[in-house]
Amino acid sequence: MNSVLEKIRQLPAYQSLLHRLRTGADTIDTFQGLGLPRAARLPLAACLVKDLGKPLLLISNRADRALALYEELQFWLDDQPAHYFPEPNPLFYEKAAWGQGTRRDRLHVLTMLARSLLPGAPDPDTPPVMVATVRGIMTRTLPRRDFLKNTRTLRVGQRVTPDELLHTWVDIGYDYANIVVQSGQFSRRGGILDIWTQGEMRPVRIEFFGDEIDTMRAFDPATQRTVEKIEALTITPAREVLPAAAEKIGLNLKDLQEFHIPLAHPMAGSLLDYLPDDALVALDGKEFLSAAVEDIEEESLSRREEAVAAGEISPDFPVPFLTWGEIEDRIGQHPVVELGYTRAPEMPSLAAAFESGARFAGKLRDFIDHLKSLTSKDEPWWIISRQASRLKDLWQEQQLQSENSCDKVLGEQFIEGTLAGGWTLIQPEGKRLHLLTDGEIFGWSRPQPRRRYRPTAEAPESGYADLQPGDWVVHVDHGIGKYVGLVQRTQDKIQQEYLCIEYADQDQLYVPIHHADRLTRYIGAEGGQPVISRLGGEAWHNTKRKVREAVQEIAGELLELYAQRQVAEGYAFHSDTPWQRELEASFPYIETEDQLQALAEIKLDMEAMLPMDRLLCGDVGYGKTEVTLRAAFKAVMDGKQVAVLVPTTVLAQQHYDTFRERLATFPVEVEMLSRFRTTQQQDRIIRDLRKGQIDIVIGTHRLLSQDVTFKDLGLVVIDEEQRFGVAHKEHLKKLRTSVDVLTLTATPIPRTLYMALTGVRDISTINSPPEERLPIVTHIGPYDPKLVRQAVIRELERGGQIFFVHNRVQTIGSMRQHLEKLVPEARIGVAHGQMDENKLADIMHQFTKGEIEILLSTSIIESGLDIPNANTLIVDRADTFGLAQLYQLRGRVGRGAQRAYAYLFRHRVKSPTPEGQERLEVLAENTHLGSGYTIAMRDLEMRGAGDLLGTRQSGYIASVGFHLYTRLLAQAVKQFRHALGGEEPQETTILDAALSIPTSVNLPLSIGIPSSYITDQSLRLKLYRRLADIRDEAALASIEMEFEDRFGPLLEEVHNLVYQIKVKLLAGELGLASVGFEGNQLVLRYPPLPQGIEFRPLPDLGSHVITGKNAYRVPVSDLQGEAWKPLLISVLYEIRSHEKD
Repeated sequence: MNSVLEKIRQLPAYQSLLHRLRTGADTIDTFQGLGLPRAARLPLAACLVKDLGKPLLLISNRADRALALYEELQFWLDDQPAHYFPEPNPLFYEKAAWGQGTRRDRLHVLTMLARSLLPGAPDPDTPPVMVATVRGIMTRTLPRRDFLKNTRTLRVGQRVTPDELLHTWVDIGYDYANIVVQSGQFSRRGGILDIWTQGEMRPVRIEFFGDEIDTMRAFDPATQRTVEKIEALTITPAREVLPAAAEKIGLNLKDLQEFHIPLAHPMAGSLLDYLPDDALVALDGKEFLSAAVEDIEEESLSRREEAVAAGEISPDFPVPFLTWGEIEDRIGQHPVVELGYTRAPEMPSLAAAFESGARFAGKLRDFIDHLKSLTSKDEPWWIISRQASRLKDLWQEQQLQSENSCDKVLGEQFIEGTLAGGWTLIQPEGKRLHLLTDGEIFGWSRPQPRRRYRPTAEAPESGYADLQPGDWVVHVDHGIGKYVGLVQRTQDKIQQEYLCIEYADQDQLYVPIHHADRLTRYIGAEGGQPVISRLGGEAWHNTKRKVREAVQEIAGELLELYAQRQVAEGYAFHSDTPWQRELEASFPYIETEDQLQALAEIKLDMEAMLPMDRLLCGDVGYGKTEVTLRAAFKAVMDGKQVAVLVPTTVLAQQHYDTFRERLATFPVEVEMLSRFRTTQQQDRIIRDLRKGQIDIVIGTHRLLSQDVTFKDLGLVVIDEEQRFGVAHKEHLKKLRTSVDVLTLTATPIPRTLYMALTGVRDISTINSPPEERLPIVTHIGPYDPKLVRQAVIRELERGGQIFFVHNRVQTIGSMRQHLEKLVPEARIGVAHGQMDENKLADIMHQFTKGEIEILLSTSIIESGLDIPNANTLIVDRADTFGLAQLYQLRGRVGRGAQRAYAYLFRHRVKSPTPEGQERLEVLAENTHLGSGYTIAMRDLEMRGAGDLLGTRQSGYIASVGFHLYTRLLAQAVKQFRHALGGEEPQETTILDAALSIPTSVNLPLSIGIPSSYITDQSLRLKLYRRLADIRDEAALASIEMEFEDRFGPLLEEVHNLVYQIKVKLLAGELGLASVGFEGNQLVLRYPPLPQGIEFRPLPDLGSHVITGKNAYRVPVSDLQGEAWKPLLISVLYEIRSHEKD
């Protein structure tokens, strides 16, 4: 966009502004407002950054506005990054934790600015550009002096003790962790320290030789492996409140939060103090900023009085923010530019150069004619659109006859992007330059800004974190017991570590660490207590046999259904059209890998001759609708009709609106069939469907009525199939034999079950959220009007909306009156299932458009509503809801960029039932949506398993535990497929490997991970389980290198452990039952021979190995010490090469 910016820079009014800023003429007292239209403010700011070469801070009055400015500014700056300085989520005087993302982003900006102030620090490559809200600026932070005083640079060769460094890091806010996976953490393993400072992209591993820093290496947090060596590292504070300062005034460090900043740091600090003297401050409307600060001050003052009265803070608690006067004083030390209308002359000369452009409201023929007219007048134009490629094609079609349509010029004129609006620039010579955006072309508003998804890395062994002492576990061979912990035992003078399991009658089983893969955590069908097994009894083997029979039956049924589909004749859709690619390019967000993978699988199914029957699983808000829309569009492109079946009218309306908006520019007819339509409208829609005049119809179970017929139905999408009745499901089953069917569910399917069903059920999963999702702050307690008001005010202050769920239609009117008294400043709308259809539709539209701030409704909102601006949920009498319902309700918030809050209130006087209270507590504990094996997710996963397998399987799941059940199911599926001659997917072999007879490896070696090498017992357990799960030599070699990188040179016991696992792998591959010493011979024994067979035909390996009837014997009496170790490996390799021959 440099050519557009260049035209702005040539304006005389711009040159005059540049001169005033360079000479320091424009300050907080002397500036004149530029009076620019909003769409022209950011290109002007980008011009100033390029011309002045100075840092720029742009301040806005609201978080949503600031985020939109931040995203757009990055468009205008090209390669130069912009930085966002967020405001904290809690209100002033509210004792609540800041979000991890807020902390990180704020400290990133402070660190970037502070580094340039350090003596000898190099100047940054490009001057920093920052966007902040005025509330982010007024929030007190760590004073600049304290920040610099606690910043330290380490270099290779420097002398410093590890203990001294650890002490310092704790003092400046770093947290100890076993494994460093996010910024602000450090860990220690002997002479190796890992730390992730706030300003670095990656964590750094510092290795000591005595008290000297020997090496420093940046490493990848996901693999924990070294990426590059570095020579120096600057360590800055990790918190805006320093534990060392808090400790001096007697604060309890366990409860330390940013709430304590004004107590721990009496001198008020602000982002403005960190700015270099020559930094330019740009104001996005000074009168709005000062009004916002005054509103916040007024609201905070009344909150302070309440907090003092309630004894939450003392009367002399320092003010946690800067007043507008203090902010003005600090801004006064810098050159200032007012982009808005404060103190603007009646006719601002720079603003006069910008006019609003023509608008077309989606009429593309008029738009193309307008471009033709501009081209004929020789007036330059640029198109910034989410549909840039499609508009470019339309323009090229019109220009085919013309010879001057150069692709390069077109590429520069049609640019993929999203801006709030366009403008026409009047150049000095009177010529006009035109910038057109989606707002002018289609009438679309800019999409809600979202903070980009930044996944937190997980350590390689994080998948093994589900086992704690006291947990119920299942041993494949011995049954259900209680895990006691890791224990040391000495046998034949060799000390080894074992996993201890306690069974009935307090019998104990010691499992060798290299057999840790035979243990899994017990998960029952309802999370209940299991029946503990007896060691050595027959009961466990009988139970396992019954379950094996049951899973063989279900695997047979699944395969039979699958086989029927293989012979059915369907319709093969063509590959993607150019319009398909344009639709996908117009998606305003970045797709996740999972979304793209699911879509690729769906398209492959559609392009095959067999009818598709795919299940798409994804958490609430993870982007299933977009995948569905693209599949539907693909079907329409082949002239087929699409039916989208949803469980509720409200969800039908939302899908209808989404489909209409996304497909507005294409000749696709979308309709909705639900009770939101009158009888006459329904009749017309049914008639048009029969004639083929409607391409996509979205509806409730009304779509399954006998009178609904299609001219040429190609795809049926079923959302939440489990919520339809038996009769409806039968109707759907018939459809599956002829048309493509895509079923969606938000009920998660456990990954192990998904793997077990590979090859008999087509399942796609979307496991990653589409943008950074902060954990939802969840509050439970008795109904508190004061807290409700506080929650509503917080949401209104940041320009958001609120869901208020009151599930009794009879009393919803009196609840409305109560809310009107409590928060008179909020506009309230009421929605429930007994309302008139049109009225309900109107209310939902008003809420979606932001015309209503509080939606007071029954639980009809629980299914699939997506309103990114609604980030506070208040549920009255939450204890009367089921866990899955509460989970779905909470999924309505936390979809945008803001921190979400959920208030689950119970009755003020009546005590909840124990089950109701437990459900609320479960939800409050598990704030991360989609978090692993938590109780909330387990309940839902079991429901997902029930939906897929049928509820009668839950008894079998309870008897052997979920993990073993899925392994047995995977094995049954594999056997059936093998019998039918089908190829086996590679992934499922991992699942049933642990069901095979284990190879017993008993060698006179001291094996394990000593506590001197890795002190943390839980980390040792995770690593043992990870090692035991290894299935090939390459993975074993890789983990050996990883250990050396992470924990230092391998000790003898660790070397021996890796060696023993290698022997186990090779022996298991060869089908050996045991490897061990008998006297002076190494014996490699096969399983007992079947009855009637005298010997196994074993090849002769030469004179150094004795070949027996069912074993190999290797004499080792001549060998010194452990010289037998390489010999054993070479014999195993020799056997393998003979078997291959």
